[in-house]
Amino acid sequence: MGAVAGLLAGLVAVTVGAAVSAASHRPTPVDAVGGVVIDHVPISIREFAIRTFGHGDKTALRLGILVILSLVAAAIGVGARRHRWVAVVGVSAFTLLGILCAVSRPGSSLSAAWGPVFGGLAAVAVLLGLLHRPAPAERPEAELAGGVRSWPTTSRAAAGYERRRFLGGSIAAVGVAATATALARGFEHDTTAAAEATVPARLPTPVGSRVVTPSGASLDAATPYVTPTSAFYRIDTALDYPRVRADTWKLRIHGMVEHPVELTYAELLARPQVERAVTLTCVSNEVGGNLIGNAVWEGVLLRDLLNEARPTKGAQQVATTSVDGFTAGFPLDVGLDPHRDSLLAFGMNGRALPLPHGFPARLVVPGLYGYVSATKWITDIELTTWDGFDGYWIGEGWSKLGPIKTESRIDVPSGDVKAGRVPVAGVAWAQHRGVAKVEVQVDDGPWHVARLGDVVSRDTWRQWVWVWEATPGDHVLTVRATDATGQTQTSAYADPAPNGATGWHQRQLRVT
Repeated sequence: MGAVAGLLAGLVAVTVGAAVSAASHRPTPVDAVGGVVIDHVPISIREFAIRTFGHGDKTALRLGILVILSLVAAAIGVGARRHRWVAVVGVSAFTLLGILCAVSRPGSSLSAAWGPVFGGLAAVAVLLGLLHRPAPAERPEAELAGGVRSWPTTSRAAAGYERRRFLGGSIAAVGVAATATALARGFEHDTTAAAEATVPARLPTPVGSRVVTPSGASLDAATPYVTPTSAFYRIDTALDYPRVRADTWKLRIHGMVEHPVELTYAELLARPQVERAVTLTCVSNEVGGNLIGNAVWEGVLLRDLLNEARPTKGAQQVATTSVDGFTAGFPLDVGLDPHRDSLLAFGMNGRALPLPHGFPARLVVPGLYGYVSATKWITDIELTTWDGFDGYWIGEGWSKLGPIKTESRIDVPSGDVKAGRVPVAGVAWAQHRGVAKVEVQVDDGPWHVARLGDVVSRDTWRQWVWVWEATPGDHVLTVRATDATGQTQTSAYADPAPNGATGWHQRQLRVT
C-alpha cells in the first residue's frame, strides 16, 4: 500500500509540475533535471548514449529519470506508511532538487521553480491523503514488541473501509494526474502553435539561381543526395526544443566591433538571400554512422553581417549563443572567408526552418563540426579573442578547433547477397575540401577505384559506387576516401571524442 501510494504521489508530482511549467513556458521538472544531467555527465557516458540510442538518446534519458523517480517515490511511500514525516521530508528533498535544477537552466529565474513547487505540494497531499491513519474508533493501533506501532486488522469492517478509502483516493490521484497531463499537453500545443503561426509560408527569392541537384549526383547509394528534412539528424543539448516566435526573436551582433548590429526576423528576411547546399556532420558520428546529412540552406551570408559590424583589431573568435543557453565558437577568419559561404540560415530544403532544426535562424558553417559552429535558435553573436571564450563542449573536454575529417561509408550492401554482380555504394565527405577519390577493398585484396557522383559544390558529401563480382563465401568490404588536397583518410581508428572519429568503414557479409 505504501509503495503504490508513493508511485501515485510521484505520478501526480511529475504531471502537475509539467502542467505548471508548460503554462509558464518553462522546461518541465523532468527536463530541468535532464538538462543538468546532460551538462555534468562524463563525455564517455554521453557518447555511449548517442551510440546506443542515436536520436532516441533524450527519450532514454527521460525514461531513466522517471524510473529512478518511481523507485525513490515507492521507497518514500513505504517509509511514510509508518512515519508521516517521511512523506514531507522525502518529497521536499526531491522538490528542492527540482527547484535547483529549474533555476539553474540558462535564462531561468525563480518563476521556473513553480512547477516543482506545485508538483511537490500535490505529491505530499496525495501521500498523506492515501496513508491517513483511521481514527482510533475506526481502527485502533496495537503495540508490538519493541514499541513499534502497527496497523492491525481489527475487524473486517475496518479493513474493508480502509481498502475502499485507499481505492477511492488512488482513483482520485490518477484523475488528477490525467487532468494535469491533458493541461500540460494543451499548454505545449498552444505554445507550439503560437510559434508555428509566425513561420512564413514562403521564403524570399534568393539572389541568383537556386541550387539545382546535378542529374549525376545520385548513384546507387541508399542515401539520397539531399537529405529530406524529416530524416535529417538532430543532436543537441536541448531535451525539448525551444518554441521561438519569429515576431519576438532578435539577433544581436556585438563585442569587439565598431558598429553593433541588431536584427529582427523581418529585417533578416528583407536582406539579400542566398541558397547553398551544405553537408553537416555531428562530431559524435561514429565511423560509418548516420549523424550526417546534406541539405539546401537559405539565408544571408555570415561574412556580410560580420563586415557590417566592423570587427575591431584583435577580434579572433565568433562566439554564438542559442536561446536555450547553448554556446559555440569558431575562428573569425572562417566566418569572414570569402571562399567559404557560411550562412545565417532561416530556410531548409525550400521551406522555413522547422522548429526542431533551429527556427527562426541557425548557423551553417561548411567544413566545421556542428559542436563548434552549427548553433540553432541563435540569438547572440559576440566577437571576442580566441582565449576569451570557450563554447559549451570545449568546457567538457572537446577540441576547440573542429574541422571535419575526411570519411566514407558503405550503405549497400547492408546484408548477405547472392553471387554475381553486386553494387557496392555509399557516401564520402570532406566538407570544404571535396572528395576526389573513393576506393573499395574486398578482404585483403587490391583497392578498386569507385565511380563518383556529381556534386553541387565541395561543401557536400559525394556518392560513389563500385560493381563487385561477388564470389561465394564470407567477405569483408572496406572503403576509404581521398580529399581534393590529396590526403587519404587514415585507417587508424579513433573515437569521436575529442575531435571526431577516424578509421575505415567495413561491412562483413556472406555471399551465397
